[in-house]
Amino acid sequence: MTDPSSAADPTAGPADPGPASVPDPAVLGSASTPANGHHPSQADTFNMEQQMKIGEPEDNGLLESSMRLKPHEAQSYRKKALWVSWVSIVVTMILAIAAFTVSIMRHSASAFGFAFDATLDVLSSIIVLWRYNNAAAVHSAHREYIACAILGVVFILSAITILVKAIHDLATKLQPEVDDFLYSVSVVSGIVCAILSVFKFMLGKVLTSRALITDGFNSLVGAVMGFSILISAEVFKHEPKVWYLDGSIGVLIGLIILAYGVKLLKDMVPRVRQTRHYERFE
Repeated sequence: MTDPSSAADPTAGPADPGPASVPDPAVLGSASTPANGHHPSQADTFNMEQQMKIGEPEDNGLLESSMRLKPHEAQSYRKKALWVSWVSIVVTMILAIAAFTVSIMRHSASAFGFAFDATLDVLSSIIVLWRYNNAAAVHSAHREYIACAILGVVFILSAITILVKAIHDLATKLQPEVDDFLYSVSVVSGIVCAILSVFKFMLGKVLTSRALITDGFNSLVGAVMGFSILISAEVFKHEPKVWYLDGSIGVLIGLIILAYGVKLLKDMVPRVRQTRHYERFE
């Protein structure tokens, strides 16, 4: 029999915890295992870190190009964008004046539409100049979205003007006059605008700039309109009954520009508000 006094002996050592106090591995396993039963691995941790890195530029008010381009590369492409914009301004301004002259002298609705589109190209290139005149803001999402929103407004106003002129010409059955001057303007305009659109699209893709891509789209529309002048004039020359083709092309181009402008505003206005806190890049 055990001595009862030994249980109350103050000199006795701590009681042996025994096997009952050893943590159960099953309990530990269930406590450390997520509810879905999936143990995080190194690959999962790496993927999570990569996703966080991908989200950082947008969260910091930067475009995707900030992740892919080195600083000196970004500045090089920025300068190229400025050069293309300056060339576009000078060339399209000359084309706009020539097209306005053709539209007045030859009563061509498509020439008038091209003249307005060329004017729009000048304005959009000026906006791109503003977009990239600050070297520190080459990746600024806020500046990018503001430029696109302004382009949207310009597109809508120009589209309304083109539509009004084309519809008026269709209503009054205005027939275009065809000559060599009209041909030369249409061919030169189509070729030049097509070349400009290619350079703008390439730079816009590298810099992930929707403003540059929009400017390129406008130049592409100008190229289509330039060649459409030639097509409608040639058709009218052989088939005078198809006099409405010229005005119809003007209406179609106006609707395309209008739709693009509305989409730009719809996409960009919310983004301008979201990135207004990152104006430090200005």
